[in-house]
Amino acid sequence: MRQNPERRTALIDAAIEVLAGQGARGLTFRAVDNQAGVPIGTASNYFANRDALLVQAGRRVFQRLDPGAAVIGEALALPRTRASVERLMHEMVERITGFGSGFLAMLELRLEATRRPELRKVLTEQIRENLQANIDFHLETGMPGDARSVEMLYLALNWLITEQLTLPEVFGEGRTKELVAAAVDMIVPPR
Repeated sequence: MRQNPERRTALIDAAIEVLAGQGARGLTFRAVDNQAGVPIGTASNYFANRDALLVQAGRRVFQRLDPGAAVIGEALALPRTRASVERLMHEMVERITGFGSGFLAMLELRLEATRRPELRKVLTEQIRENLQANIDFHLETGMPGDARSVEMLYLALNWLITEQLTLPEVFGEGRTKELVAAAVDMIVPPR
């Protein structure tokens, strides 16, 4: 297997775009090579099989959705209020919908995970760790609400993002912001 890390990352990013655009059935080494703009046969030199590529794509989506140190720093500077939680939820929804292909690829990966135990294991671990990190951050920073509040926001906003990316006409862009605010208002207790 080839070891050029930049090329490997570019191929994984191309796989994410293929998953988002063509679905899991369209994810072939040839499709990834075409998406990445590399010679045919390149992806097969980097990944032992399609399952390995799916697993790597699942891991990469989470890397690309990470808010980064700047957003975390801003969050730490906010007052511990429901309004701050709402601001953070708006940022999260905007960040995720800004990488819509990653979220759509994750939906495809979740469906594939129902048939692929290794992928299911990786996604379960990643999502569980991500959710726990969000709960820990929320509790450690003293934001209003508890672990259940974070879980309920996770569930509500994930489905809102799904609607926005798959059927945007259902609520429209203006309603998305309104619905994020309503979810926070209904789920997070006032201080």
